[in-house]
Amino acid sequence: MFFSRRAKHLVPDLVSDRLLLRQLAARDEAEWINLRYANSKWLKPWDPTSPMGPPAAITFREMLKAKDEAAVEGSGYSWALALPQLHQSQPPLIGQVSVSSVQYGAARTASIGYWIDRNHAGFGLMPEACALVVDHCFEQLQLHRLEINIRPENAASLRVVDKLGFRDEGLRKGYLHIDGQWRDHRTFALNREELKTTMLEHIYEH
Repeated sequence: MFFSRRAKHLVPDLVSDRLLLRQLAARDEAEWINLRYANSKWLKPWDPTSPMGPPAAITFREMLKAKDEAAVEGSGYSWALALPQLHQSQPPLIGQVSVSSVQYGAARTASIGYWIDRNHAGFGLMPEACALVVDHCFEQLQLHRLEINIRPENAASLRVVDKLGFRDEGLRKGYLHIDGQWRDHRTFALNREELKTTMLEHIYEH
């Protein structure tokens, strides 16, 4: 088995009415690569790049190994989005949600990032996926604060944080290297005590 049992345990399946969030596996290679290729133009303005130049290419299995190691270390977690109602035995992948920069100690904080297939955007699926991850981070990882950083031009992503009820903490100048340049980002955050229900219940109510 490619992933260690420990890593699999640390990235459990998360399920809502419409979605299954699960760990990527070696069998997903062709489907994941094809999905990313089909959405390359759609995602290019929001994809991270390196200020030191193009990094060395890594294989899909090397990417999985890095994600597995991050989960074991407790520094990051990643889920693929799938739609079980379209095919219960092999639900198609439609995107990804990741938790990165996890800090414990006095901070207990992390950042959430995500992307979705263009054909499935605009149906409320990404807020639903993020809600599952938020609930996991607050309830299982016992984190206190979560943040999402978004380019001001990314209207679709801004609608996600609005649906989630994250508060706007303002603009960070040149915060991340995106699409070949240092780009400004708006930071949105939520503390555990600000959420009176589960996040999944919150988005269903709104």
